[in-house]
Amino acid sequence: MISLWIRNLLYWLVLMIATPLFLTLLILAAPLPRRSRHIFGVSWALTLLWMLEHVIGLKYKVIGRENIPAEPSIIASKHQSGWETLSLQKIFPWQVYVAKRELTWIPFFGWGLVLMNPIIINRSDRAGSNQRLLQQGLERKRHGFWITVFPEGTRTKPGAPGKYKLGAARMAKQFDMPMVPVAHNAGEFWPRNAFLKYPGEITVIIGQAIHPTEDAGPESMMAQAEAWIEARQREIGGVGPFADPDEKRQRLAPPASA
Repeated sequence: MISLWIRNLLYWLVLMIATPLFLTLLILAAPLPRRSRHIFGVSWALTLLWMLEHVIGLKYKVIGRENIPAEPSIIASKHQSGWETLSLQKIFPWQVYVAKRELTWIPFFGWGLVLMNPIIINRSDRAGSNQRLLQQGLERKRHGFWITVFPEGTRTKPGAPGKYKLGAARMAKQFDMPMVPVAHNAGEFWPRNAFLKYPGEITVIIGQAIHPTEDAGPESMMAQAEAWIEARQREIGGVGPFADPDEKRQRLAPPASA
């Protein structure tokens, strides 16, 4: 346990040093084209991801890389921890996030987030947020960015399905972009708002892209993505120290005899 604390303290030390450093670089690069300055935000994420993997011991494997489209797409990902906000930037091409306005108020992190061209929404103004989501999303597509959305809107505990919102599917339909569902069990190793991150192996599964069609509206597209994601969650859940107890018992239970 002492070793775990030391490794986590090293991670937090690097975080505190790297965040203002890369923020300064982002500010200096602000006059550059969006895709040129994006490298500094991505480098910050990859630095922390390296620390998680090589210092904390929190590794990961990706299943379904062949399902990543060649064209910019909407990433519809499960949201359980802070890990996926870092790792998706390595797994997928350069992307922007749909983020709640409150995140931009966080010192250093929020300022850097603004310079990374996110689509900012105000959850207290649903009608206005939906309009900005579509307007800003189309503008980001024109710059060649992928768009990452957490359809549940907030982090959920392992084993607890959230309420999936339609924003990702609406953008996919409106912009004629594929929507790629992503499942993972990161919350079993990095609980919400936790200081300690735990070693282990996270599983990420990338599903086949859901393409908008004339017959498929946002509701049916998101229902398809939700069903796929939640089915995969049940398959990969129950392995980490903070796994849902029912999923852990199910995984440890002996196979039923024929």
